[in-house]
Amino acid sequence: MTQQNNTLAEIRPRFVVDTPPFMHRGCTVGGMMRDMLIALAPAAAAAIWHYGLPAVRVMALAAGVCVLTQALWEKLLGRSSRVFDGSALVTGLLLAFLLPAGAPWWLVATGAALTMLLGRELFGGLGCNPLCPPLVGWAALTVSWPVHMDPTAMNLGSSLIDPLIRMKYFGWTALPEGSELALALGGQLGGLGSTQVAALLLGGLFLLARKVVRWEIPAAFLAGVLALGSLFWLFGETMGVNPANCPPPHLYLLTGSTLFAAFFLATDHASSPVAIAGMFGYGLLAGCMTVLIRIFGIYPDGAPFAVLLAALTAPLLDLIRPQPFGGKRSQ
Repeated sequence: MTQQNNTLAEIRPRFVVDTPPFMHRGCTVGGMMRDMLIALAPAAAAAIWHYGLPAVRVMALAAGVCVLTQALWEKLLGRSSRVFDGSALVTGLLLAFLLPAGAPWWLVATGAALTMLLGRELFGGLGCNPLCPPLVGWAALTVSWPVHMDPTAMNLGSSLIDPLIRMKYFGWTALPEGSELALALGGQLGGLGSTQVAALLLGGLFLLARKVVRWEIPAAFLAGVLALGSLFWLFGETMGVNPANCPPPHLYLLTGSTLFAAFFLATDHASSPVAIAGMFGYGLLAGCMTVLIRIFGIYPDGAPFAVLLAALTAPLLDLIRPQPFGGKRSQ
């Protein structure tokens, strides 16, 4: 009788209480970070091509400090180390892509430490952050040391131009004629890797093909940029806006960190909505705010701030869900 009861206990289904997600498609954190590194590789190579060894210095320092900060934090709290999953390395590279090539070492190290501590670890670690961690570090540096974060001031004698500065203060017609190809190939001052347009597009398409990110957020983000950019370009003068500050919509995509924000920052899994309607609303909001900040704000590149502000609405956007079939909408 005892043997029969043991046999029944072995075949009886076991119910496990756990937290979502309940379906696993085989991907791991390490695998996702590997794909992220592959996607970032073309932009990193392009940054090294344009800026040389200073680009290597900034990327290596940012990534190294992020990994070291995570290791020390986990050691301090007595947690098992997870530095080998590659998430801190990717976070450091994302931050480095937002920094100028001439950023001093202490600025890079401070930004990397703030990125890991304020942006991620203080909220519980990977997956618990309410905002995109690299943007937290970038915002702290931009507000605290604006001169050292200015690509024009930290250009290391480069002959490249900052198209956002020209469009902001001199109008989009101040850009060299036929400069679109040069801008697409990364021939512009700005964040180390965030301005490598063609390389970022290639990396973003790779992430979509590998299903590391969902297509809804990048598509909505770029649609918001193009839609509002077109509106100001066509009707900006009738709305009381200087036409010189309303460039053709394609220039929004070719300058600054627009594509970087669309594919690599706005798609941060922890800080973006999970509902489909929320994803579209979040992407559209971030894209439209990018245009508004560039036209009316004091900062030339509005994409990083736009993603930060849009992430604050993610919990509300996730409440937009379809009504269950046959159910009553809650009052």
